[in-house]
Amino acid sequence: MAVLADMDALAMEESVEWEHKSKVPGKMLACGHDGHVAMLLGKAKLLQGHRDELQLCLSFLVLENETVVPVFQPSEEGGGGAKKTIDDGALENVNAIFGLYLSAKFPIGAVATRPGPILAACGLFKSAITRKGGHAAILQHTIAPIVAASNVIVSLQHLISREADPLDLQVVAVAKIKGGSAFNVIPDPVTISGTFRALSKDCFILLRQRIEEVITRQASVQRCNATVSISSMAFYPVTAIDKALHEHFEIVAQDMLGPRNFLEMKPLTGSEDLLVYSEVFRLTSTLSGCILAYFYFVGMKDESLGKMEAGHSPHYKLNKDALQYGAVLHAALATQYILENQQMSVTAKGSSRDEL
Repeated sequence: MAVLADMDALAMEESVEWEHKSKVPGKMLACGHDGHVAMLLGKAKLLQGHRDELQLCLSFLVLENETVVPVFQPSEEGGGGAKKTIDDGALENVNAIFGLYLSAKFPIGAVATRPGPILAACGLFKSAITRKGGHAAILQHTIAPIVAASNVIVSLQHLISREADPLDLQVVAVAKIKGGSAFNVIPDPVTISGTFRALSKDCFILLRQRIEEVITRQASVQRCNATVSISSMAFYPVTAIDKALHEHFEIVAQDMLGPRNFLEMKPLTGSEDLLVYSEVFRLTSTLSGCILAYFYFVGMKDESLGKMEAGHSPHYKLNKDALQYGAVLHAALATQYILENQQMSVTAKGSSRDEL
């Protein structure tokens, strides 16, 4: 089995003055990834410290049937890091992978998750709208891409308010627009880009199709041309939690934290690339079986520390007191998962040998 920690920063300036403030201008660990790395290293230290009792080989290099593989993944924030990690061979001989996220939404000492869909599929779209720029004083001699882009943006909002089932969580957001550099010049081209998300594969595919149709046809109404590209690097599938792994996690988490600190959460339209491991393995592997994936949230909210900002904020600050919970949960999940699977293997082979 493998345990995952993403480790990339975001392109933003940190506004928090504390001992762990970023030393690189314009770069900030604003999504808890430094905490994820610290917890995974803590898990590795715990297992290594008890390897004699566990009879468990923990190795960063040698992958064996009884190995817990720590996976330190780059480029989680839209850079296709999961696919690169798979291509590098990090998931060979792995049949399950666990990941987590530090959350300021849930109290410290608690964990939150749910079976089934928990995080949305995510895609990135970009469009270039072109036709004829010119002097803003003689509009009759121009065909303005900026007007077409404005109509496109408004029409895209109708995909959710007029076409999507209100009971299905979906998002279309235009987050970037670029065009022009002078107040009296009609720009050509104008580019827009944004994200779209859905909690089911079918809704996601339909949303992608409609985004392309709306952009190209609305541009055409304004006598402009439009190209649309969907980034494959920024595509994340729906994070859907395997029921059997959820039962495994529930037993371990409740045993460690108590039933009151095991919370069932509602699905979110945020996205993670954890399920890329399962999807890519299923599509490309010549081996039988698949990689099961499990994802959960570790709370770090502490009222005594005041308001804590959510991820992707320049005011985000990690609560270091939460790291011990993630490290110990990582270690307990790993040892219990291997124990259960080895017991199943022993039973299937008709042997009574106890590996751990």
